[in-house]
Order: sequence, then C-alpha cells, then structure tokens
Amino acid sequence: MSKQINVALIGNPNTGKTSVFNQLTGLKQKVGNYPGITVEKKEGICKLDRGVKAHILDLPGTYSLNTTSLDESVAVELLLNKNDKNHPDVAVVISDVENLKRNLLLFTQIKDLKIPAILVINMADRMSKKGISLDIPLLEEKLNTKIALVSTRKGTGIERLKELIADYKNLSSTQNVDITVIEPNYFERLKTTFPKQDLYKLWLVITQDVNFMPIEKKLIKDASSFATKTKSELKRLQQKETILRYQFINGILKETYKVDSNAAKGFRASIDKILTHKVFGYLIFFVILLTIFQAIYDWSEYPMDFIDQMFASASEWVKNTLPAGVFTDLLAEGILAGISGIVIFIPQIAFLFLFISLLEESGYMSRVVFLMDRLMRPFGLSGKSVVPLISGTACAIPAVMATRTIENWKERLITILVTPFTTCSARLPIYLIIISLVIPEGRFLGLGYQALTLMLLYLIGFAAAILSAMILNKILKIKSRTFFVVEMPNYKLPLFKNVAYTVWEKTKSFVFGAGKIILAISVVLWFLGSNGYSEKFRNAEDIVQKRIETEGLSTFNQTSIAEELSAYQNALQDSIAKKRYNIDLAEINDSLGLRRAALTAKATSQEISSYKKENSYIGNIGKAIEPIVRPLGYDWKIGIAVLTSFAAREVFVGTLATIYSVGSDEEDTTTIKQRMEAEINPRTGKPLFNLASGISLLLFYAFAMQCMSTLAIVKRETNSWKWPAAQLVFMSLFAYIVSLIAYQILK
Repeated sequence: MSKQINVALIGNPNTGKTSVFNQLTGLKQKVGNYPGITVEKKEGICKLDRGVKAHILDLPGTYSLNTTSLDESVAVELLLNKNDKNHPDVAVVISDVENLKRNLLLFTQIKDLKIPAILVINMADRMSKKGISLDIPLLEEKLNTKIALVSTRKGTGIERLKELIADYKNLSSTQNVDITVIEPNYFERLKTTFPKQDLYKLWLVITQDVNFMPIEKKLIKDASSFATKTKSELKRLQQKETILRYQFINGILKETYKVDSNAAKGFRASIDKILTHKVFGYLIFFVILLTIFQAIYDWSEYPMDFIDQMFASASEWVKNTLPAGVFTDLLAEGILAGISGIVIFIPQIAFLFLFISLLEESGYMSRVVFLMDRLMRPFGLSGKSVVPLISGTACAIPAVMATRTIENWKERLITILVTPFTTCSARLPIYLIIISLVIPEGRFLGLGYQALTLMLLYLIGFAAAILSAMILNKILKIKSRTFFVVEMPNYKLPLFKNVAYTVWEKTKSFVFGAGKIILAISVVLWFLGSNGYSEKFRNAEDIVQKRIETEGLSTFNQTSIAEELSAYQNALQDSIAKKRYNIDLAEINDSLGLRRAALTAKATSQEISSYKKENSYIGNIGKAIEPIVRPLGYDWKIGIAVLTSFAAREVFVGTLATIYSVGSDEEDTTTIKQRMEAEINPRTGKPLFNLASGISLLLFYAFAMQCMSTLAIVKRETNSWKWPAAQLVFMSLFAYIVSLIAYQILK
C-alpha cells in the first residue's frame, strides 16, 4: 500500500506557482471550491520515488500570512489547523528569481510555523539574461532549508523538487526569525498565558482580525479573549515584524544574491509606458478586445453549428430508431436537448479562456487591470471587473467564470451580479427580428435607425450594469477591505502547457458543474411542454383534424402552401421549357398533387403540435400569466415564448415558430417574420407587434435575467442559491417595470 503525504504549494501571485503545479501533477488534478466558500481549490496527485504519492494542494496566491482577502485567509487557516485533513506535511514555497526579496517574506513566516518548508526559486532561465547570480549552498544554510532551482519553461529542476518533497522529514524545522524581540514583555505574557501553544502560531491567530476576518478561534482556545492590545497596536506590531523580517532577508541576500547592474532593463519599462498610457493604453486594449471577441464569434460559430447539427441528428436518429413512447421522447427532446444546451457553450468558453490565459501568461492582463482600476473604482468595481463585463457580450457564462481573477469578494460578487445586464450573443436573434418588425428603415447621419437601435441596446445594457454596481456597492454590507495590489510581471511567451491546462480545467468545470443543473431544468421544461391535463391536450389530433375538415388549414398555412406550390409549378414548367424534363400536363398535376399532400400533411402536423403546445402545462401557464404580460403589450403566445426562453434566449424565436406553426425550412426567419407581422391583437384589432409592444419586448430582454445556464453558473460561483435567486427576482422586476412604462407611454 503506497503512502500519501500532503504538500501545500504556496507563493506570491505571478511567481509561476500554477506552472509548478502543472509540472508536478499533469492531468491528475481537479478543481472545486473549498466547502462553504467560493474560493477555488486546486489539487492533484504527484508520484514520488519509493511508491510515495504526494497530494498537492495549490493554495491561493498570497503576499504574506497577514491576510487581506478571503483567498489568503483560506491559506492561513490550512497552515494553522493541524486537524484539517489537508494540513501539509511539507510546504513548497514558490518564489521568482527576480523578486526574491519580497517572496522570502512569506517563506520566513511559513518556516516560523515549524512546517517543513522547501524554497523553489522559479524562472531560473532568466538569471543569465538579467545578470543574476545565486550562491545556493550558502542561501540554504542561512535559511535552514533546501532549495530547488526551477525553470518551468525549460522543465528543469522538477525532479530535484520531487526528491526534496519525498525527503521532507530531513528538513530543518528551525525558525528563521525571533519575533519576540519586537516587544519582549507582550510575548512573554502570551507565552505564560498559553504555555502549550506555539508562540508564532498564536500570534497569527490573534492578528488575523486586524486584517480581514476572524480565523477559526477554536484552533487556539480563548485566543480571541486575549485583548490586551488594541487593533491599532497590533497593527503596529505587525509592521515591526515585517521590518524585522526584511532586515533578516536583506542580510542574507547581501551575501548570496548578486545582480549585474549593466544587464538590460529597458525593454519592459518602454513597453509599459505604451500599454499603461492614459490614452494609448485604452485604445490598445479596446483594439485587442475587439479582435478577441470577433475571433470568439467567428471561430465558435462553426463548432457550435456542428454541435447543434450533431445533436439534432442524434435526436432524429433516436426518434426513428427506438420504439415510440415517453422514454424515446424524453431521451430525444429532454435529455439530448439538455446535453446539447450544455455542450454548445463549450466553444465559446474554450476560446474565451484561451485568450484570457494567453493575456495572463504573457503578462499583459496585469497592465489592463492597473489601467482600468481608476475608471471602475467609483462604481464599486475594480480593474479586474472589466474583462467579465466586456466578455459578457459573447456569453454571460464564461464571463461570470472569469470573475475568479478578482480577489476581493465584494467586488467579485458585484461583478457576478451585474454581468448579465451586458447584452450577450443569445439575445441577438430576438433583437434582430423585433427591430426589423417595429423599427422603420431609414437613416440618421448615415446610420440606419435599426443599426442605431441595436447599438443603443448594447449601451443601455452596459450602463445598467455600471449603475447597478454602484447601487450594490452602497447597499451590500459585506466586510471586504479593498487593497488594490497588482503584480507587474515580466513579459514572456505563454507556455502552451499552462494555456492548455487552463482551457481544459475551466471548460470541464462548466460542463460538470453547471451542466448538471442545466440538464435537470431542461428535462423539466420538456415535461411541461410535452404533457397536459386537459381533454384538449389528450385529444389534440382529433380536434385539429376535425377543425381542418370543416374550416381548412389556418390562413397562414394555406397561403404558404399556395406560394410553395406556385413556385414548384413554375420551376417544373421552366425545366420543361428548357428541356430538362420530358413530362406532360397529367404528370405535372400528379407531381403537384403529391407535393400538395406532403405540404398539407406537414402543415397538419404543425398545427397539431401547436395546438398541443397551447394546451400543454406550459401552454396553460402561458394562458395563466397572460393577465400579467398583457399590460406589456404581449399575448399568451409571447408569454409562453418568454417562459421557454428561460432555457436559452434563442428559444424565444423557436417557440414562436412552433406556436405559429412554422416549419424548420431554410427560410424560417422570413416566414416567422411574416407571421408575426400578420398577427393581430384581438383586443385592439391592430398588429400585435407594433412600436410600443416591440420596444417593450426589446427592453424586457435587455434587462431580464438571461437564462437558466447563467443562473446555474452564478449559483456555482457564489456557492449559494441566495444570490442567483435575488438576481433573478430583481432583474425580472426591473425588466417588467421598464417594459411596462415603455409600452404604456408609446401605445
């Protein structure tokens, strides 16, 4: 039986911690959340010599054990709590060779907790370029540790690191710094009061309240009652501790770390001047974003169409192959449709995180965050919020997932809650068809009214997000102190392996996290649309057949069939005239008869389907909510479409196509538009889709919660149903009120 040890990977942001984690674990890793909180938890397995397995836990990036965020608090709690099943047998502290002084502050703190610690000095391949030389043996001696000099880019030093991890029992547990010298009397009293506790561990537990949030006080009983110092006094002692540690670090580095001052330093500074410029910086970022989202739109279109087509074919195959019945319908229209609703998002998610990973790996994303922070701060957001907000124009799902880069929980939560206001690509089919129906063709300053309306919808969505963020910032009473610290890493070529791991993990996280919820809701929607309790639903086929026998097909279907037959007859006669076919009039009539029969059968089937939908559970719900949607200018059919579009915004057009008995030919959009144009409001005798109802509908979709997929991912990212429920209620009410006002004014 192989032995397993716990290894904690910890370090400052941008030291290459993720690269080391990927090198150690490969694909033997998984991502989740810590129980009860939203901080991401990455763990994996690494096989060592002599049959030993290392359980690697990649802790959130932190600058020190004096916590300023929920992420850092998680790391400190794990290091302090020996009863935690993941408490490390050995801590691997990742440092960057160019920022060793700052990184060693964290290392000395961990070392003083008497946890066996290994120092990894990463990016060793840059030493010669930067003129850095290190005396590793002397540094090991001064720090009482073992050091692995690593280059994840070249793959060197990883085997040495594995050897050190396996041999962790031989690491020294001697402390680096005696912190009692900063105030001997205070620490002597602490030692007397808690004789069985480690003094530095006790000090950390007491001081965490000063910085961010209470550590579990049960770690050390009655520590919270040791209130002989005020918070400001404890803060001053922390500052003294930091100064003491840097004095220790400076003394060591003076002997072991040399930098050639003549080494080239100008490239990074020159590029930074351009990329963080108060004018050109924003222009460059805007161009990069346009390029990225255009690429996401263009590149994802083909795989998404392919996925859609494959699932449609699979559904058709199931219907044609398996025996007719409830199980076949559930499989074809519920389960496969639900899985399709999950998988179809994969291209957008994968491409978005591909580009985000490339920007982060190259070092550019930190410059963007720095650039945008000043603009976003007054609205309760940070510079890091800009990426999710803008990426929401493609899809809110990966945009909400992208908020994980925001360390401050309050800012991250606000960003998650307001991102769905940003107009996503799923709303475009609705916008385009409604705009074409109710906005006249014409131009203003060379721009078409319809194009201007579409642009305005995007702008009001973004404005709603920003204003909502400002309001939430004032009303949310979340204790979350803001310290805007952003690392400016060196520019470098992205590592393909790191990019690939990021894309894989983020995509997998969505599919298996939110996917379960999406699939379940899809099955519920299928059930509601495929079943009914009334006689009308059960006898829909007989009722519709009798109505067709006495009254004929609907006017719309009769017109469509006549137009189709006329076009078919003209095509036949044209072919005869051009001597493509050699057939007589009787054969033309026979062919037209067969065509008419096929079209009639298809139209009959569509009308039966439409009638069943109207009298299904979801149809009855639509009729029930008609009094609610009527003040907005909608009828029960639009009400059903609004309900079903909760599965995905694009479903709105598809639902109307079903209700209006429109088939799935290539000219679907045109025929839907024609039918919608011809739809009459029975109460007014005027077209149902007019300027008032159209603007009302556009505004409703601009402000309403996007879809169940977004709710599912918000639930996953916030680890609670409270926030997505509040989001759904507020956005729905806001959309309803705005739409109501618009319709009542314009009608």
